[in-house]
Amino acid sequence: MLSSTADHIFWMSRYVERAENTARMLNVNLDTALLPQSRDAMLQGWMGILSISELQDDYTSRYGKITPEQVLDFMVLDPLNPSSIYSCLREARENARAVRGALTTEVWESHNMSWLELGRLVRDPSGFKRDPGRFFEWVKYRSHLSRGVALGTMLQNEAFHFLRLGTFLERADNTARLLDVKFHALESSTGRSAQELQPRSQMQEYYHWVALLRSVSAFEIYRQVYRDVVSPKRIAELLILRSDMPRSLLACLTEVVRNLESIANDHSAKTQRRAGRLLADLQYSTIDEILANGLHAFLVQFLERVNDLGAGVSKDFLVH
Repeated sequence: MLSSTADHIFWMSRYVERAENTARMLNVNLDTALLPQSRDAMLQGWMGILSISELQDDYTSRYGKITPEQVLDFMVLDPLNPSSIYSCLREARENARAVRGALTTEVWESHNMSWLELGRLVRDPSGFKRDPGRFFEWVKYRSHLSRGVALGTMLQNEAFHFLRLGTFLERADNTARLLDVKFHALESSTGRSAQELQPRSQMQEYYHWVALLRSVSAFEIYRQVYRDVVSPKRIAELLILRSDMPRSLLACLTEVVRNLESIANDHSAKTQRRAGRLLADLQYSTIDEILANGLHAFLVQFLERVNDLGAGVSKDFLVH
């Protein structure tokens, strides 16, 4: 496969996954903003959205004061924000268009239709502002559709493996960022470390953790696995170390290693070793060890290693 083709497919899948993750975070933040809380606490939640995507400086330089309406516009419809839903779906469609010959007709049409429907929204944004939750569900649906069509129609060749590799690298990065920001925000507000946090009787903290689980579609899974009160420690365990949780760090790295093995070439041994070492660290860690050494430190190091893997994939396979 040409490196340019692999590059387009890899980034096409990353942009679709990023659009879905952004929609999930914004949707949950809209729900939690309706809970009884101070204005400062509400604004802190919207600031967290920008922190997860490392966009605080960009937002401040262009918009100044943080308001829910402006953050939504910035993260959804702003064409100058490279991580907005608008920009992600645009880039996903452009990458798909560049390699139409490597995709099935159904995969291309799913991306093209998402972009065309988004264009109608941009021309009349009043619909989005009336019911943003409905729009976020549409973004998630389009992302699910594109992945399902790829799984159901594409030959499982190199193109397919680059598509899956991009999806799970992006998902691992997002899950780690979400965990880090949400746990760090709570620790800052309570003055307690993650291993000391216990569920309190107040409804507000309960909904904080439920919102975190819902942002990765894990609330029902948590109930199936643990069947008791929502606990910060068990949330961290579920989203980091459970191999059967689709958005956990361990599940994502398992898929990354599997797809790297399928596209291995003469230059990729170092990247494969790094991915395998990171996977092994997750497989043989316990949540008690992670919390004892500091959840924030663990997640920061994980993000650095995932970014290093992305750079390795680019160097070994993609257009420099």
